[in-house]
Amino acid sequence: MPCDQPASEGALSGIVVADFGRVLAAPYLTMLLADLGAEVIKVERPGGGDETRAWGPPYADGEATYFLGVNRNKRSVALDLSDERHRRAAQDIAARADVLVENFRPGTMDRLGLGYDELRFHNPGLVYCSITGFGTGKGAGLPGYDLLVQAVGGLMSVTGEPSGQGTKAGVALVDVITGLHAGMGVLAALRHRERTGEGQRVEVSLLTSLLSALTNQASAYVSGGVVPRAMGNRHPSIAPYEVVDAEDRPLALAVGNDRQFTALCTELGLPELADDPRFATNPARVTHREELLGVLAGPLRTRTADSWFDTLTAVGVPCGPINDLQAAFAFADVLGLDARVTIDVPRRGAPVAQVADPIRLTRTPVVYHRAPPRLGEHTHEILTELGHPPPRKSTT
Repeated sequence: MPCDQPASEGALSGIVVADFGRVLAAPYLTMLLADLGAEVIKVERPGGGDETRAWGPPYADGEATYFLGVNRNKRSVALDLSDERHRRAAQDIAARADVLVENFRPGTMDRLGLGYDELRFHNPGLVYCSITGFGTGKGAGLPGYDLLVQAVGGLMSVTGEPSGQGTKAGVALVDVITGLHAGMGVLAALRHRERTGEGQRVEVSLLTSLLSALTNQASAYVSGGVVPRAMGNRHPSIAPYEVVDAEDRPLALAVGNDRQFTALCTELGLPELADDPRFATNPARVTHREELLGVLAGPLRTRTADSWFDTLTAVGVPCGPINDLQAAFAFADVLGLDARVTIDVPRRGAPVAQVADPIRLTRTPVVYHRAPPRLGEHTHEILTELGHPPPRKSTT
């Protein structure tokens, strides 16, 4: 779809989002809102823009794929917020917005005249979403980097091998989780505004989002006083639920109940294991995990991972090979999940490949009407809409 083709009526059509976010958590949130039909205006600093524009390799047609991955469906305006004239333009964007999203260090937006208390005076219906690393209190001065939060927030302590160093997730997972939590908050605040006309402030931190997302591991500590530790690919409460060796490569085996375990034992030619008191129930299997894996290891090595996937899946035993991303997208294609989209950009001369939005709506489907913008691509257009004179010189 050409990038300048008008969007269809999405679920959030008519909602205007002033996006002062950078890097990942905030841009991911605003991209999801844009996919759902919101108009997103991305405010960037002249000269460099969002930091992720320079986070490469890899690149696609000279643009960092990191930036491309979280910034489609937006217009970019380059404004120097230290310049009074540009700051007034930014304030006008905020004054006309339904939602504002920012992830500067606490206090920065206030100093720029873009804080919530000032903006709500002129725009009482504004939903103002602030994403921080560690809140606005004693942690306000701490830098909100995903790796740092994974470390101090406990995720690395439960990730990796038991005898090894704490390991981060292979993606900036805390940023993504925080963006999703922030999105829930924004949608809830918009619903409240729909009923009352009142905007409000939405505050989400990386640390508390991570602690919430640790779910069963965090609950083990909060409710049971248990401090979980890294177990490699094993699960603290389920067995066999881990990575095992097939004939050719590793296989993820996720046996979640006794019926699945019985089916596994039957396919392995070991039906008697399902009645063995050491393995008959999940708590027993967890207690005797090492013995169980010792028995299962030999039969599992007799066939390939793909063969086991076909056989065990057919009898209701969850399992699968460890795919790289090429194989993962190919698997999604086989399942007809349409995990990739292409946005045509005539004036750039090449289409932009994107990971598809996973949300499927039957009446108001997501839209892909703009490729990720060049820095300041829409500055003149947006300033003209606001009634501001165009910049004296290029802001890109």
